[in-house]
Amino acid sequence: MLAALDTATGRGIGTCDKHHRSSEFLDGLRVMENTIAEGLDVHMIMDNDATHKTKGVRDGVARRPHGHVHCTPTSASWIDQMERWFAELSRQQLQRGGH
Repeated sequence: MLAALDTATGRGIGTCDKHHRSSEFLDGLRVMENTIAEGLDVHMIMDNDATHKTKGVRDGVARRPHGHVHCTPTSASWIDQMERWFAELSRQQLQRGGH
């Protein structure tokens, strides 16, 4: 799962893929790019997963003039907000569903 959080509105944007490769990551960035208003600066806070460091991802991010990448150390506290969002999504939508 790849997710973005608009901190101004609390709105989540995301994708869910079977694999966690750079190609799926780039596809998720395209989904977000098509959802986010043009011209806004977008700060992408990512962990240090190898998927985020491939040449394809670096080149793809470099083509986005308003995209800024910030890589965090392992177990950084920023991730708490996204994990909380996933927990709430799970509680509201998945736990009681018949899937």
